[in-house]
Amino acid sequence: MIDLRSDTVTRPTEAMRAAMAAAEVGDDVYGEDPTVRALEERVAGLFGHQAALFTPTGSLANVLAVAAVVAPGQEVLCEARAHIARAELGAHGAVSGLTMRTWSHPRGQVDLAVLGELFAPDLGPYFVQTAALSVENTHNFAGGAVLPLADLQALRAFADERQVAVHLDGARIWNAHVATGTSFADYGAIADVLAVCLSKGLGAPAGSLMVGSADAIAAARVRRKRLGAGMRQVGILAAAGLHALDHHVERLVDDHAHARLLAEACGTDPAAVDTNIVTFDRADAPGFVARAREAGVLIGAVGARTIRLVTHLDVSRDDAERAAKVLAGL
Repeated sequence: MIDLRSDTVTRPTEAMRAAMAAAEVGDDVYGEDPTVRALEERVAGLFGHQAALFTPTGSLANVLAVAAVVAPGQEVLCEARAHIARAELGAHGAVSGLTMRTWSHPRGQVDLAVLGELFAPDLGPYFVQTAALSVENTHNFAGGAVLPLADLQALRAFADERQVAVHLDGARIWNAHVATGTSFADYGAIADVLAVCLSKGLGAPAGSLMVGSADAIAAARVRRKRLGAGMRQVGILAAAGLHALDHHVERLVDDHAHARLLAEACGTDPAAVDTNIVTFDRADAPGFVARAREAGVLIGAVGARTIRLVTHLDVSRDDAERAAKVLAGL
């Protein structure tokens, strides 16, 4: 089977397994795992921030990051299909006690005109106050769309004028970097807090990081423990992340090329595919998914009519070509 359901389905390479087996470890709850500390320092430095916190999942990294800048009863504004709004099971409201309002854009982009209308200043004890703006780069459910740096910088200026924070869901920021050449430091500069994932495009078996100020990370470390996510000798997983940063970032260009090949086979404009995700509509989406499975290709439906394909480390050029032939014939 060729698995195109997500870039979370990858298995560690032999070299990654070797790095994991050789990892020096300690008790991370005590702050004594040297491999975790090395990963946190490296990722914080990449994005130009003071500190980072290793978490088991991207959802937790986002929950901790947003909670760092939005208090209970305040709101965060985000695009309607943002991962924090759609794919984290309501965790931000259930766990952090905050609310969300959204704008809608077909490509998940920043819309400052609409944001200006949505933004709620402090109007006294009668209205919910906007505390932060959240953006996702790349935008998962907008087909892996990249948000241009100029738009993100304009959003930063908008937030600064109103004295609110910016949260960046950078689960696939690695793909945005490879697709555009924009530095991680430039992406980091637009955000007060961000979350990045190692288990999607980079092929690690687990792990994400929240990135921010030293104070924000210190508070998030307490919240992480309170939520039951304090981890012990987790340098084994952190070593996979370090290996991924060393070996699996620049190769993302291959995933992007494979995605464009698949897009063309499915009747989608390859030029509209920014990174490693292809989405398209089919009236018979469930049937299309079932027929693809029968033909040896696993894909997913992310809506009643919307199908998503995701290329990744475990999909070779030959796999992509064979999957394209299958999908074109369905």
